[in-house]
Amino acid sequence: MSTATLVELAASSHALNMTVAFIGGLVIAGALIWAVRMGMGVMDREPDRPHADEQPHLPTTGAVHEEREMREPDEIPLCQDGSPRLMPYQLHHSGSRRCDDQKRHRWLPGSSGAFGSGGPGHV
Repeated sequence: MSTATLVELAASSHALNMTVAFIGGLVIAGALIWAVRMGMGVMDREPDRPHADEQPHLPTTGAVHEEREMREPDEIPLCQDGSPRLMPYQLHHSGSRRCDDQKRHRWLPGSSGAFGSGGPGHV
């Protein structure tokens, strides 16, 4: 084989690679265009967004404020010897109940606020 034949084969391989890359790019671009058009069609089939007059409004009494109350855990009674065990359907939904003492608990003087806060701890 002569050098001219090798150059021709190399050039034709390069042109073939470029053509395949160009066609692959066209396929990808076409797929992206199809996906965008399909997404636009899905959005067109969705119901319209609510107008401003259909939006929720505050009640006439004004904004609802939060309620703060102290809760205490609702202890589960332990089974005595010979009594059947307590089943889940015998429990009520809330895991706590309203505490009789509604005074807010505060930190004890001289105690640290939290682990690693740098305070002296319980002295």
